[in-house]
Amino acid sequence: METHEYASCDGVGLSGLIRRGEVSATEVERAARRALETMNEKINGLAAPLFTPALEHGDGPFAGVPFLIKDIGPMARGVRFFCGSRALGPGVPAGEDHELMSRFRAAGLVTLGLTTAPELGLNFATEALRYGPTRNPWDLDRGVGGSSGGAAGLVAAGAVPLAHGNDGAGSLRVPASCCGLVGLKPSRGRTPVGADTGMGLLGMLSEFALTRTVRDTARLLDAVAGPGLGDAFTAAAPTGRYAEEVTADPGRLRVAVTTRAWSGAAVDGEVAQAAVRAAECLAGLGHHVDVASPVLDWESVVGAVAAEAVASAAPFLLAPRQPPAERLEAVSRVMITAARERRAVDLVAGLNAAGRVSRAVARFFTEVDLLVTPTLAGLPAPHGTLDYAEDGHTVESWLRTLFDHGPFTAVFNIAGLPAISLPLGESTGGLPIGVQLVAAHGREDLLLRVAGQLERALPWAHRTPAVHAGRG
Repeated sequence: METHEYASCDGVGLSGLIRRGEVSATEVERAARRALETMNEKINGLAAPLFTPALEHGDGPFAGVPFLIKDIGPMARGVRFFCGSRALGPGVPAGEDHELMSRFRAAGLVTLGLTTAPELGLNFATEALRYGPTRNPWDLDRGVGGSSGGAAGLVAAGAVPLAHGNDGAGSLRVPASCCGLVGLKPSRGRTPVGADTGMGLLGMLSEFALTRTVRDTARLLDAVAGPGLGDAFTAAAPTGRYAEEVTADPGRLRVAVTTRAWSGAAVDGEVAQAAVRAAECLAGLGHHVDVASPVLDWESVVGAVAAEAVASAAPFLLAPRQPPAERLEAVSRVMITAARERRAVDLVAGLNAAGRVSRAVARFFTEVDLLVTPTLAGLPAPHGTLDYAEDGHTVESWLRTLFDHGPFTAVFNIAGLPAISLPLGESTGGLPIGVQLVAAHGREDLLLRVAGQLERALPWAHRTPAVHAGRG
């Protein structure tokens, strides 16, 4: 299989070719390895050498389709993970599969390697000192977003059709916006978070993937949806297959649109206009569209995410051997210190803040079916804009820095709602712009119906980055 043929296919397309015998899984894997090696030299999206052989897998709906997992997890039996940190040296081997990893295997995905992430995953830039910056295939001087940045860069570059990512404050949707991809954050309880993360960072973490097409997102969600055994949260089971929702009629929806950030952060004009155009398109498709937004206390948003950020650092303190402080980046040291020093009452205050945000958002969705916002406040940022190694931050000051760049995503982690970033815009300089759609809890079906409508009305499949495996 030629590299350009391979790079032009999404996961559903590749699995169809394999199933019909038009190409073998071995040929597909060979093409994927070539594409990964070539693209990684240009964008630096792999956290370690490729697995040889690929991880074991079953013969499910994505049998033979190349795949990557994030350096922060889901844990895969026998694989060494680094969490983006120099402090973990040769890496920590996983003793068993995360429940989501077991489902990826059963789906037939051929896992070939680990993708880069910022240390601890707490950045909207993927520029960890452990492996250096991951470069955006649309513009190598800009970043890929974070924290699932290596995954986004390699999917956008055509090296794999889809890759795992997780999202605690926007870590799927932000890189999707930066790299021109589809990034769905599922509802709280829709996919397994695993016993190793307790409640899933206080219930704010979602696990899923980045793709280039809505149908890949829907088909993969069918394959992996459902809470893990013992997970603290569950979402109501869907009434049908998500793959069928992509072409289903959503009916006439009540759609709200806002381009104003709840934090007060300035929003780039081209970014705002992309969200407005998406809303206008929805109106043209027959939906009722109004300018409206949840009324939020931004300090509660910051307080809730601060509690989550500190919780994400706590496992370092629970490890048998403490990481050497001098090998950690500056903001990681701040988070780990806060995990050591903050009191139980601080955690409760963060949870109460999350409750205030969740109730305000839930009230809003009793009056509307869908909310449209920008995904980010600006275009993909130049390298070094969000410097995780910079001294002088507190937990809260670092979050405010992140939220100046990405103020629209974390609210829906707090509220546990499904949200998807779609590559519906493009700047005058040719950079991708994501638009975020949000629905009520458990309504991934609705998001996928509308995403399918928009993909057909405002197609993006013809857009490819300057650096892409299908070129030449």
